[in-house]
Amino acid sequence: PAGPTALGYRELGPSSYKTQGVVWRRPTELCSCPQFIASGATRTDICQGALGKAQAQKILARVVPKDQSFQDKYAGIFHFQFWQYGEWVDVVVDDRLPTKNGELLFVHSAEGSEFWSALLEKAYAKLNGSYESLSGGTTTEGFEDFTGGIAEWYELQKAPPNLFRIIQKALQKGSLLGCSIDITSAAETEAVTSQKLVKGHAYSVTGAEEVNFRGTMQKLIRIRNPWGEVEWTGKWNDNCPNWSGIDPEVRERLTRRHEDGEFWMAFNDFLRHYSRLEICNLTPDTLASDRYKKWSLLKLDGNWRRGSTAGGCRNYPNTFWTNPQYLIKLEEEDEDPDDPEGGCTFLIGLIQKHRRKQRKMGEDMHTIGFAIYEVPPEFSGQTNIHLSKNFFLTNKAREKSNTFINLREVLNRFKLPAGEYIIVPSTFEPNKNGDFCLRVFSEKNADSTYVGGETPFPSLQRDSLNSKKNDGSGKLGLKEFHTLWTKIQKYQKIYREIDVDRSGTMNSYEMRRALETAGFKLNCRLHQIIVARFADEDLIIDFDNFVRCLIRLETLFKMFRKLDTEKTGTIELNLINVSSFSSKIFVVFFF
Repeated sequence: PAGPTALGYRELGPSSYKTQGVVWRRPTELCSCPQFIASGATRTDICQGALGKAQAQKILARVVPKDQSFQDKYAGIFHFQFWQYGEWVDVVVDDRLPTKNGELLFVHSAEGSEFWSALLEKAYAKLNGSYESLSGGTTTEGFEDFTGGIAEWYELQKAPPNLFRIIQKALQKGSLLGCSIDITSAAETEAVTSQKLVKGHAYSVTGAEEVNFRGTMQKLIRIRNPWGEVEWTGKWNDNCPNWSGIDPEVRERLTRRHEDGEFWMAFNDFLRHYSRLEICNLTPDTLASDRYKKWSLLKLDGNWRRGSTAGGCRNYPNTFWTNPQYLIKLEEEDEDPDDPEGGCTFLIGLIQKHRRKQRKMGEDMHTIGFAIYEVPPEFSGQTNIHLSKNFFLTNKAREKSNTFINLREVLNRFKLPAGEYIIVPSTFEPNKNGDFCLRVFSEKNADSTYVGGETPFPSLQRDSLNSKKNDGSGKLGLKEFHTLWTKIQKYQKIYREIDVDRSGTMNSYEMRRALETAGFKLNCRLHQIIVARFADEDLIIDFDNFVRCLIRLETLFKMFRKLDTEKTGTIELNLINVSSFSSKIFVVFFF
């Protein structure tokens, strides 16, 4: 709603001086003839790049749906679409905007009568919980939420040796590429350098070519200033004599002017003058044209839960192995004749979900990262694996994220031989609850699966407790008591083996190992349920609850086996078969 909580919770909170005197007004109250979009070209300038206007219009039309106006069927309501963790979300807002002294408080157009950008910002603030929740974000977050792509960035002072090739491939895939020059103070904003580059300004990268210049190969990069007018005056500018030193046909192809504000420069000059390059790799569904070489995309969702699947990073060897694990199969190597090493190029992006919304409750971003391991030969081709604590104690990660960091997303580019790998996403410290989305963009085909552990049937003893043996008195006979006593002794032995510190109790992570020792290899979701049901607030499971859990698991597996007459691994429940196998046991176990 248009009120104090929509603005923020701390710096823009209800008691902040910054929000005093804020009045919410509709565009019709701010000017005589408001326009939703005054000029269709203005909204595509910033992302046009190599895509051209048609593709840029298509991308923006998904975020800012057409046929909305203040004239035709105006009802004080507008809607926008944003990408959120794998799906496009429609966000509806009214057109009351925060103003102070008659002026818009946040984003506004230069014309003053165009309101699509201010309304878009309001919708984005609603999606994230408040206007204040938008602070402290990164350009790459915006890239992704407005395109559905996956965004990587490079500090050009530390550019990788193959960056020029990365740029060429990105352009071939229709990626959006932006670059900028850092500013050291507010006074430098929009400052122009001696060679006519603008600091703190968003440029597009639209081309990358190698040309033969007087017998030597020269790397050139084409940059576009979306606002035109100011252009580079250094080497390889439009009027540079260097152009006479290359083949006339190549010169004609490269210098045929398409856009004002577009210019070429030497790649070395680009690395020296610009500070940062950002690449937003678009998903196959965004790029309808066949002229682009498209990425192959995998998306996997998961969560970390305190006490069961929130194992922390490798610094915590006793719990790291309990994190969710994902198997990816890199099946085809890149088609890149210029690369003698070969291998499969892929990007991994780990996004933590919904953390901005939780800022007003005192929460913030977790510190997150991931590691990649080669699948051991003995597990090749299998999917029902969950690598054990011992594996991680004796094997190094093949690759890992550059750092653990408290950003919404951690993303890195890798190149590995074709094969099978396990990705382990984690928070830095254990016991941090959170949801995440893991995306893998690969140059060639790849496959993936979640390997949180299958739920195979354990080898249950024939003498497991059976309610049919009971005589109906509610008491155990000698035979039933002997069966129970034998089981308790077996469970006690397991409990003592796992309780290595001799504390007399077991924590929830030790519980997972204990269940495996007892023959139960359960998936992560079931472990989360067990921890929620049988562990106390300190994630401790005493012996009584350990016994209760194992007996109920055995009973449930036995009942499942009887219902799964075709041995398919799935059953269909109805009132008749549930009643015949005592539905009370299901209710007691899960609730």
